Amino acid sequence: MIAWKIGGDQGEGIDSTGDALATVANRMGYYVYGYKSFSSRIKGGHTNYKVRISPTPVEATTETTDVLVALNQETIDKNAAEVRPGGFVLADAAFGPTLPAGLKDVHLVALPLTDIAKEAGSVLMRNMVAVGASAALLNLPLEPFQEYAARRFKSKGPDVVASNQAALERGFRAIRDQYGHLLDIRLDPPTPGDRLVLTGNDALALGAIAGGCRVMAAYPITPASDVMEALIKWFPAVGGAVVQAEDEMAAVMIAIGAGFAGARAMTATSGPGFSLMQEAIGLASMTETPVVVADIQRSGPSTGMPTKQEQSDLLQMLNGSHGEAPRIVLTPSSIEEIFVDGMDAFNLAEEFQCPVIIASDLALGLWKQTVDRSVLNPRRAPIRRGRLVDPEELLKLGRDAFKRYAITADGISPRSLPGMKYGQFLATGSEHGETGKVTEDPVNRTRMMEKRLHKLDHLQRVGVVTEGPLDADVMLVAIGSTVGILREAKAELEKAGHRVGLTRLRMLSPFPKAELEAALAQARLVLVVEQNATGQLLQIMRMHGLGHEPRFQSYLKYDGIPFTPQEVVRKVDQLLAPVGVM
Repeated sequence: MIAWKIGGDQGEGIDSTGDALATVANRMGYYVYGYKSFSSRIKGGHTNYKVRISPTPVEATTETTDVLVALNQETIDKNAAEVRPGGFVLADAAFGPTLPAGLKDVHLVALPLTDIAKEAGSVLMRNMVAVGASAALLNLPLEPFQEYAARRFKSKGPDVVASNQAALERGFRAIRDQYGHLLDIRLDPPTPGDRLVLTGNDALALGAIAGGCRVMAAYPITPASDVMEALIKWFPAVGGAVVQAEDEMAAVMIAIGAGFAGARAMTATSGPGFSLMQEAIGLASMTETPVVVADIQRSGPSTGMPTKQEQSDLLQMLNGSHGEAPRIVLTPSSIEEIFVDGMDAFNLAEEFQCPVIIASDLALGLWKQTVDRSVLNPRRAPIRRGRLVDPEELLKLGRDAFKRYAITADGISPRSLPGMKYGQFLATGSEHGETGKVTEDPVNRTRMMEKRLHKLDHLQRVGVVTEGPLDADVMLVAIGSTVGILREAKAELEKAGHRVGLTRLRMLSPFPKAELEAALAQARLVLVVEQNATGQLLQIMRMHGLGHEPRFQSYLKYDGIPFTPQEVVRKVDQLLAPVGVM
C-alpha cells in the first residue's frame, strides 16, 4: 500500500491531478481512497489531495506519505513532515524548493515541471508532467496513463491528446533518467475485478434512482451539492426532474409536496440547510407524508467550516422540529451502504408515511474510493409503495367518508393520492381527526400522538452490525465514514495481539437498543469514536439506557480533520495499557 499526495494553491488543478492518478490506479486493478483538504473558496489558499493505492480494499487516509508532489514551497512546509523515511518530495524546480531543517532520509526531487510542460506545448500541462513523474516514482507503467489522456482529452482533438501524452512521457522519462537508482517503491500486483471509483454522494444519487426517486429539490450547499448535480446528469435517462429552489425551506417543501402527490421525492443538504428544514420535517410527520432528506454533515455551528469533516448533526436529525415528530434516521458507513440506504429510504418513507433522514458526512460524501460494481445492485430493493387505498373502495365509501388517518393496530393508515375520487386532497399541519379535519379534542390528540409515535415500533431492519469477537478487549463503536477508519485500526491492533471488535449502527431512529446492548455486553472496554465535541452518539446511547458504565469511553475529534487509523491505535493502546491487556 502506498500514499501519494499533491499540494498547491486552490485553482491549480490539484483535484484533476489526483483524480487522474486515482482513476488510472483503479483501472489497473488497485483499490484507491482519495482524501482532499481544501478551503471554502474558489481560488487561492493551500489545498492538497492524498491518494492511497492498495491491492486490497482501503477506506481511510493515513498519516504518512510516500510521494509528495509540491507545486509551491507552502506545500513542502505544511506537508513534508509526513513523508516517510526513504520517500520523495517531487517539486517544481521553478520556485527553488527546500526541505525543512531536520527532515532526514527524504529525497528532494527538484524537476523543472513548468519548463517541461512548456516544451510539451503549454504551461497548463505542468500537472500532467507531475503525473508522469509520479508514475515513475511509484514504479507504475506509463501506458495506462497514456490511455487515460487519450480518453480524457479525446473531445478536444488529437493535438491536445498528443500534447498531454507528451507531457506525461517527458515527466516519466525525466525521473527514470535522473533518479532511476532511487526508485525502490513497489506495489504488490493488482487484483483483477470490475470496479468503479465513486463518492458517497454519487452512490446516494444512484441509490435514489434505483429506489424510484424521480423528484429532487435542493439548494446548493457544500458538501451536498454533488447529489443534486449527479441527478441533473442522470435523471434525463429515467424521466426524473431536479428543481433548484430559492432556499432550503422551499426545497424541502417541494419534496414534501411531491411526496404528497405520489412521487418519490428527496432533498439533500448539510447542517445549516437542515436547520432551516426542521419545521417542514415536522409538517411531513404530522401529515404523515413520505419524504427523504439527506444530511451530508460538515463542521458547524452556523457557517462553521463548510469544507471540513464533522458528525455533529445527530441530535438535530433525531429531534429537530418543535414538538415530537417521529422520523427514521439511517446511518450508512460505506459506499455500498449509502447506495442501499438511498434505495431503501423511499420504501421506508412510503411504508411508514414519515420523513426518512440519511445521515451521511463530508468524508463519506466527497472522498473517492474504489467499490465493486456488483454492490450497486438495484434489484435488492423492489419498489414497495406501502398502504395505498384501493380507488374502488373510495368509490364505495363516497364523499367525506375516507379516514386518511384511521387508527390502526400498527399506526399506519391507508393513504390516497390526489386524483383518486373521494380521497384526501387537503392535509393540515394542525392536529386532526381520522378524516383529516382539524380538532383539538384531548382524547383525539392523545390517540393521534400515540399513532404517530408508535408506528415505527413495527420497523424491522438490521440496526447494528458487529465485526470481530463480542468478548473483545475493546469494542470500537461508530457511524458514517469513521467506520472505515476503525476497520483499518482494528486490523493493526489485532496484529499487535489485541482482541478487537467493531460495531456500527445502521440507524439511530428507531434506536436499535436490544441489538446494540447484545453487541456490547461482553466487551471489556467500549470506545465510541465520533467527530463532534460533545459525544452525541454516546449521548444518544445513554438516552436509551446504554453507556453509563465506566467501561464506556468517548474518543472525540472536532478540528475538521478526519481521524486516522494510527490515532485510533494510539488511543486504544493508551486505554488498554493501565489494565494490562496485551
